[in-house]
Amino acid sequence: MDFAAALLEENRLLVELVGGADLDTPVPTCPGWTVRQLVTHVGRGDRWAATIVRDQAQAPVDMRTVADGKPPTDPSEWLTASPRTLLDAVGSVGAGASVWTFTGPRPASWWVRRRLHESSVHRADAATALGAPWTVRPEVAADGVSDWLSLLTARPAAADTAPLAPGTTLHLHATDDGLGAAGEWMVRVEADGALAWEHGHGKGTVAVRGSAADLLLAVLRRIPAEDARLQVHGDAAAFGTWLERTAF
Repeated sequence: MDFAAALLEENRLLVELVGGADLDTPVPTCPGWTVRQLVTHVGRGDRWAATIVRDQAQAPVDMRTVADGKPPTDPSEWLTASPRTLLDAVGSVGAGASVWTFTGPRPASWWVRRRLHESSVHRADAATALGAPWTVRPEVAADGVSDWLSLLTARPAAADTAPLAPGTTLHLHATDDGLGAAGEWMVRVEADGALAWEHGHGKGTVAVRGSAADLLLAVLRRIPAEDARLQVHGDAAAFGTWLERTAF
């Protein structure tokens, strides 16, 4: 997948969605936020990632130090420019330059993929707030699920709050045509409490089926486990515990 092109496309769709909208509209899936705050979060986040890359930072950067982090009254042009600051930064240092990320040192290009999925999910949040439809390409949504699982597995192991009990497995299965192995995930907790996952098909303690887009919304707690768009087979309580314990 061309993550840079996909990021620019997600940004374009978000700009179109919020253009002319009432930016004071509350965002139900992000309690306490308005659409303006959501837009600010996305645009500032792109610039924050750009700062990390441009400076080849090896530690977190204070979000408050990010240049041009506050949008004007009409944020359209500011938001449009946001991902380009990141892509320009990656171009200037090289995609393989090592920088700080949530998951340890990674190539600068890691941030392009991360910001793609951040933008995609927050576009879903904005669409919910504004009563607009939200669609995303299945391959983008499926990669978003993988990206989310990778973030979760990078967390320190904590056996007492593990999202799955030892010996319990979660099988996520996207029903979209053409995804192949990229649309299935087997998730488990190791003996030390560490979370692990791989693409594959198997019988899980609980299996959740749905489109890649709906699975993405589900694992990110944008739709509930009992939503009609999902098919949950097996130990539904295990999936409920998973959702309770995987907030980021």
